[in-house]
Amino acid sequence: MVLASIAAVVVAGVRTGPGPSSLRTRLVGRNVQLAALGARIGRRRAITRARQVFASAERREELDEALQLRTAEEVAATLGNMKGAMMKLGQMVSYVDESLPEPLRAALSQLQQDAPPMSAELAAGVVARELGAPPSEVFARWDPVPIAAASIGQVHRAMTHDGRAVAVKVQYPGVDEAVRADLETSDLLSQAMRLIFPNLDPRPLAEEIRARVVEELDYRLEATNQQTFADWYRGHPFIHVPDVVPELSTGRVLTSELADGVRFTEVETWSQEERDLAAEAIYRFVFRSLYRLHLFNGDPHPGNYLFRPGGRVTFLDFGLVKRFDPAEIAFFERYIRHMVLAPDPGAFRQVLVESSAIPPDVPATDQELYDAMTPFYELVLEDRAVTWTPEHATRVVRNLFDRSSPVTRSTSGGGAMFVFIQRINLGLYGLFGRLGATANWRRIAEEMWPIVDAPPSTRLGREEAAWWATRDQVTTLTAGELRER
Repeated sequence: MVLASIAAVVVAGVRTGPGPSSLRTRLVGRNVQLAALGARIGRRRAITRARQVFASAERREELDEALQLRTAEEVAATLGNMKGAMMKLGQMVSYVDESLPEPLRAALSQLQQDAPPMSAELAAGVVARELGAPPSEVFARWDPVPIAAASIGQVHRAMTHDGRAVAVKVQYPGVDEAVRADLETSDLLSQAMRLIFPNLDPRPLAEEIRARVVEELDYRLEATNQQTFADWYRGHPFIHVPDVVPELSTGRVLTSELADGVRFTEVETWSQEERDLAAEAIYRFVFRSLYRLHLFNGDPHPGNYLFRPGGRVTFLDFGLVKRFDPAEIAFFERYIRHMVLAPDPGAFRQVLVESSAIPPDVPATDQELYDAMTPFYELVLEDRAVTWTPEHATRVVRNLFDRSSPVTRSTSGGGAMFVFIQRINLGLYGLFGRLGATANWRRIAEEMWPIVDAPPSTRLGREEAAWWATRDQVTTLTAGELRER
């Protein structure tokens, strides 16, 4: 199994380095967990193979299925209990690549919103240390049972003394040291990613994820990010970002408005019309934020949304936010112009070089480069309705990471800006594939591309256009202006 192999690499590749003895002890403990997991899986696999020697074909298949299911469940449980970067890796793999064996993908998908929680006493202790008193005093009401648990923290319902219903995200004790050790010790993340995608050169993507995940540990930064989005989208007809309660937030506790809605797995059971509306709302949020706000919430996985009928979506978790400067946005617009609006392989190559997405001496023709990048724009290449499927999403992932191609070897990671956009694309394609989302994405995109600024093409587009027309400030905020807010 993929993540069993990751366990073996982690044990072989990670060594206790310099630093506090408590951190070395914690890192050794995490390695022991992974080593034990790898050993158990190895023994179980050997026993299964022995039993299959004289078994019928039907029985061999049953034994294989039982092995996959038990292994997948144990891998998911181990990563969930470890929290931090390894759990986040499991989350990412589960929704980006639908071609994983079903038992493994299903087990890992539990980590998207249902990681094993910490005890009520531990959570209360974090609140007391951060806010100066136990939650029973800080809040008028406190639910000790978490409503969600993820890679670095869990969320509790509470009621403030002035009557506001809030969600309180509490960081797991010690998870910051664990995450930093996972990310900084012996290139662990790169090795793990190489096992999942054997043809990938993981270094640029690993560097970008490393930087963003470390930022996610600081809830004060997340509070600033979240409030920026909440202020900017205030009054929007179908996009909602909860307001932060700053007086009840610190570096390890984040309190914000409690939102309602259903999770992604329930939306998958809704009608196709509702799934299409949900996908369109997410798409509009992504590219409205990118091209007008110059920001993007860079963790687009299923656990970060709450849905209501009619395309109403609440966006959660703003720990991984990327800020783009105007020059970077200009490069994105040039990509669109030369790939989609006025296709020109030579001009497209030139902008790839100028934006550092590829080196100047890539051993490929202009057309080969153009064709290699086409899958990323497949949703918007033609003015027609396109249905996105899991197979489409998997094909894009495999195409990106196919190191057998000289084109892909040169384009699969040049520049942090380009890497982050790839992460956005992969996350969206995975989500849309699960929804079977259908729309004329080209027309929707043209509404949000500043170089086109087309009129609305859908019902949600008309609702958004009405909101956009009422804004006091409709010009794009620069990165400097955002930092000053």
